[in-house]
Amino acid sequence: MFRSLLGIILWYLRPLMKWFLRKTTRLCELQRLCYGEKAGAPRSLRVENSLLQSRSGDIKNLIVFLDRISDGRKFIGTNKDSITHYAIHTVLRVKKINPQIHPQFGISFAKCIEHIWGYRQLIQEVEVLRTTPYDANNESHETKLLTLWELMMPSVQLESRVTKQWQDIGFQGDDPKTDFRGMGLLGLENLLYFAQEYPGPASHVLSHSHHPQYGYAFAVVGINLTSMAYHMLKDGSAKSHVYNVSQGLPTIKVFHHFYCYLFYEFDRFWIEAKPRNVMDFSHIREKFENTIRLSLSKPASVFRINISIDNI
Repeated sequence: MFRSLLGIILWYLRPLMKWFLRKTTRLCELQRLCYGEKAGAPRSLRVENSLLQSRSGDIKNLIVFLDRISDGRKFIGTNKDSITHYAIHTVLRVKKINPQIHPQFGISFAKCIEHIWGYRQLIQEVEVLRTTPYDANNESHETKLLTLWELMMPSVQLESRVTKQWQDIGFQGDDPKTDFRGMGLLGLENLLYFAQEYPGPASHVLSHSHHPQYGYAFAVVGINLTSMAYHMLKDGSAKSHVYNVSQGLPTIKVFHHFYCYLFYEFDRFWIEAKPRNVMDFSHIREKFENTIRLSLSKPASVFRINISIDNI
């Protein structure tokens, strides 16, 4: 109740505070943020919040326009450049900022635009993969699945397309296609990216999944972690990491890297938890997710795989 009341008071006082700061610093709020906040998530998150709280009709219309462009996945290439230029010009006009006197503002603000609406566009790109069902009649899908086997089990020949051998890399049955139902093609793309870009860590994690006491289903857990990564991306929790690692427009590779980090760290988290059996999975997964979300709540958050070898 108190927080809600405080929020309402601050909402009404905000214009007065902004007016006072502009008079004393001769800079608008967006300028103060672009000049005063560290590049990456600390700056882009604050700029995003400032834009969303703006009472200017022109700024509100700009946000609607940028949302529509990113939702249509058209914030790319030369189109991205012209749209970013338009956004900067709109803000310069509305905030009465002289670009000759403040040339750095446009450069810094442009990066924030790329982060904010590139992230929104990334959600759409990931969503397309998630809602694309695995199709055994699609040659491209089948090729990716077989490539996953070759990368994870390079010294073992697959006897046939439908075989119990798939359980060796953690699928539930004889045909992996049934395990992709929840996350669609996104689950396969994540697993394949992990195996291709991080062959050492992926092999390391697979070996842990075969542990006689702490073993688990590698592929099934991987798809479950795809779900975790997807929901963190969609609810905005992953913004701090994505903004910090993206020099420009966030790409699908950023999401794949985020997933690889989650898989590698979950494996370590699982082993250290010393589970009694696979029935502990839900509890340990929840603890792991809470740990990740806590880290993501910090604007300086950056996730990178820290490769270490153990004898578990």
